[in-house]
Amino acid sequence: MGIKFAIIKEQKTPSDRRVVLTPSKLVEAQKQFPEATFKIESSDIRVFSDKEYTKAGFQVTHNVSDCDVMIGVKEVPLNYLIPNKKYFFFSHTIKKQPYNRKLLQTILQKNIELYDHETIVNEKGFRLIGFGRYAGIVGTYNGFRAWGLKYNVWNLPKAETIHDQKALINQLQNLNIPNIKILLTGNGKVANGSQEILDAIPIKKVSVNDYLNQTFNEPVYSKIDVLDYNKRKDGKLIDMLDFFNNPQDYESNFMRFAKVTDYYIAGHFYGNGAPKFFTKDDVKSSGFNIKVVADISCDVNNGPISTTLRTSTIADPFYGYDPETESETDFKNNSAIAIMAVDNLPCELPKDASEGFGDMFLQHVLPAFFNGDKDGVLARAKMTENGKLTERFAYLQDYVDALV
Repeated sequence: MGIKFAIIKEQKTPSDRRVVLTPSKLVEAQKQFPEATFKIESSDIRVFSDKEYTKAGFQVTHNVSDCDVMIGVKEVPLNYLIPNKKYFFFSHTIKKQPYNRKLLQTILQKNIELYDHETIVNEKGFRLIGFGRYAGIVGTYNGFRAWGLKYNVWNLPKAETIHDQKALINQLQNLNIPNIKILLTGNGKVANGSQEILDAIPIKKVSVNDYLNQTFNEPVYSKIDVLDYNKRKDGKLIDMLDFFNNPQDYESNFMRFAKVTDYYIAGHFYGNGAPKFFTKDDVKSSGFNIKVVADISCDVNNGPISTTLRTSTIADPFYGYDPETESETDFKNNSAIAIMAVDNLPCELPKDASEGFGDMFLQHVLPAFFNGDKDGVLARAKMTENGKLTERFAYLQDYVDALV
């Protein structure tokens, strides 16, 4: 007997227009797995309309309770969770986020098998699917938008009003970008998405040495990784693995970049215990030159980027950081550093983000249902089973047991 999959309606507020599987991706999935059934829960907000799914040959309905596997993007509100089903969505519980404790408790009470998109990893623990690339693309665009508004030199439309990535790049290619230095930290999907945009404009990429020591008569960027902006306290040069295993032996070496950077794009992954990039005192120093920060990584609450005071929203993406008072101000003020810290950037490019995510989901997740999960993808990703946390996620027990 075939498995019944449901593409569920996004019920979280503010609404999210993304979807895991687009109509064309579902057509591919159906060809690959003819024994599967795919149903679409009707939605008036999804970036692909009900009509597009119907046209592709799929049943659109208001009731998907007969399906086995529910596939969504964002957290499902508690009253919409159907008992005894399998669910895929971003639950935002694996770091013990207090605001979603009740969600995980309810999932266990309702005997739901939860697979969080973040927990879908290969044998080495690397994530197989995610929206990171699109966060990088939109975040970088938003940083240029902030620059234009801060200095009153251009007025880019909001990314969410632009049709797709190609149109977004067209907007940037029309700008007359001054001879600024742009710094990009990171080496994963986010940073690579950001680099895609910089290369498409195109902005010249330069080596770390040239970036730090030369002046240019055109805008340039440098992409740096952890050993560029951290150094061992004892001065030894070891490898990246040493940094990840012994972050306490390192201190930040970021200020040499902050002295020459105009626009900084934070696209890195930040591990617990790693040095902060720069402190509030560093920002006060006369050598600190950064004027716009696109903090795509968006680690708030004492995160590594001290100018990021809070997350911002798609509706109101920018705020200013005043180095002297260490507080928020208007980003257009002369003394202010403009901060972009939107934490749901891919929502602004829902069509492209959905298509990219669907590619990964079809490649890595759906086959596991039909090949006996031979690569262990589902086994590793499963957070809950039979009303209990699985062994891999047993560390969440104290989080679940705490009273709301």
